[in-house]
Amino acid sequence: MPGELRPIVDLEPGPGNPTSLLRTFVGLHLRDLGGWIRVAALLELLATAGVSNSSTRSALSRLKGKGLLLGEKRESIAGYRVDPAAVTELERGDRRIFSYRGQKDDEPWCLVSYSLPEVDRSKRVQLRRALTGLGFGAVTDGLWIAPGHLHAEVEDALAALEVRERATIFITQTPLTAEPFAQAAAQWWELDRLAARHTEFLDRYEQYVPDALRTQNAASPQPPADPREAFVLWLRCVDDWKTIPYVDPGLPASALPPDWPGMRSVELFAQLRRSWAEPARSHVREVAAGK
Repeated sequence: MPGELRPIVDLEPGPGNPTSLLRTFVGLHLRDLGGWIRVAALLELLATAGVSNSSTRSALSRLKGKGLLLGEKRESIAGYRVDPAAVTELERGDRRIFSYRGQKDDEPWCLVSYSLPEVDRSKRVQLRRALTGLGFGAVTDGLWIAPGHLHAEVEDALAALEVRERATIFITQTPLTAEPFAQAAAQWWELDRLAARHTEFLDRYEQYVPDALRTQNAASPQPPADPREAFVLWLRCVDDWKTIPYVDPGLPASALPPDWPGMRSVELFAQLRRSWAEPARSHVREVAAGK
């Protein structure tokens, strides 16, 4: 609804909790099943990933409250379907999570300048949270910057909060800073924290890729022999990864330190997707069909 920004990917709480895993399952699989799944199949699948039935039911209640799921019976069978109002946000999340885009040094930047009075303090807080969630860096309190390809997403955020008329968007070349641009970027974005997120992902999942395959565009590693294992690995992999592309806007090389781990983790995620996504999808379809 206007005046409220309702992201499908929450930055908090962190990955691995039942609500986050269920949200990840919905984004990965529920639309592929036609948008509906029976409760028994959902409980079975989440149990495979280590989530108890009671925790899954609690998470279902939370996601219903957030407007992601609707309870629906089909032929007297209890189930859940994707709320149609959430489809656009899910599709937007797909693009951000699975189509990582890095900015080139010669591509433009997007700057957002806004001024909101104290009476609109709550919207000001929401806007700052939204800009952070889109990967914008704070130059000053009312001036934010991100790669130019995020222009459409910030337009949507401003419109959703009904503050578009209070903001100005500039599409510009690289700003001229007093210090080297990389030093300025390190102040605008929390690059150390972001690098730690990438490194954590690498440390957790590089073990699944043989050393010989850890090069860009290399062949995919072999998927696990057990489709259930592929399902669990892929679910947890995406759950760990899904917030990283939101806080990492894809800065160009000129804005990053020379030992930046981001592209390594981007390629690792792509390799694991090529290996695990299809067997995981097949397992979900089998369980959902009651086979």
